[in-house]
Amino acid sequence: MSYTLVAFHAHPDDETLLTGGTLARAAAEGHRVVLVTATLGEAGLAADGPGAALGERRRRELLGAAFALGCARVETLGYADSGLAPSGSGGRFADVPVAEAAERLAAILRAERADVLTGYDPRGGYGHPDHVQVHRVAAAAARLAGTPVLLEATIDRGALRPVLAVLRLAGRLLPSLPLGGAATAFTARRDITHVVDVREYHIQKRAAMRAHASQAEGGSGVRTLALLSRLPGPLFRAVAGREWFVETGRVPGPKRSGDIFDSLRLPQDSRVTQ
Repeated sequence: MSYTLVAFHAHPDDETLLTGGTLARAAAEGHRVVLVTATLGEAGLAADGPGAALGERRRRELLGAAFALGCARVETLGYADSGLAPSGSGGRFADVPVAEAAERLAAILRAERADVLTGYDPRGGYGHPDHVQVHRVAAAAARLAGTPVLLEATIDRGALRPVLAVLRLAGRLLPSLPLGGAATAFTARRDITHVVDVREYHIQKRAAMRAHASQAEGGSGVRTLALLSRLPGPLFRAVAGREWFVETGRVPGPKRSGDIFDSLRLPQDSRVTQ
């Protein structure tokens, strides 16, 4: 049986870094994959600086990445990228009423008859205001649309430090997490319900990373996305070959699921990872 997966992200490239392999795997297995971003990431770092031109460039990059991952539809809600500016600076996605943004996302969920929606964990991963807002909006939209499964895309906090160490051994110093260190970012292993093996889809995931060329530039030193995309095949699969989720309403068990659709195949009272 095929399902429809809607992946909701804050900015172009987030979809690839957090869920790219999962999206590629779902598409390859015959499921419909719809990608929605809240913003175009126009406040991000790039060699040419932030602004409307960067937003348009990132829109094109998003389409290229979506094609590499096998997405059937791409939508952008058109909110302004919040960057790391103080709250209340005007028009930012982080300051939009949750109900307003959630209704717009819910309209897509209804039109698609979505079975699964992905958002972010409550921390927004590392605390970016747009990522925290994605968590709020996704939860509200799933309720409005009656979407059966809500998955919070995250990273196993316990796996983050070794990954950062491997990347540093590749010969570059990575920037620190801007709003918090690895000890508090993302999600504790005990709370994760799904660990998805995406090593078989490393070609698609790497191609999507490379599509986001603007995010390989700007800032001080090499960017994380650029470094990941340049890793040798075996190392890339080791570092980027797993993706993590927390399914809301599901009790984590001793063994994490590798199938984001398995709750749809189980009775509602069986939503415990075996």
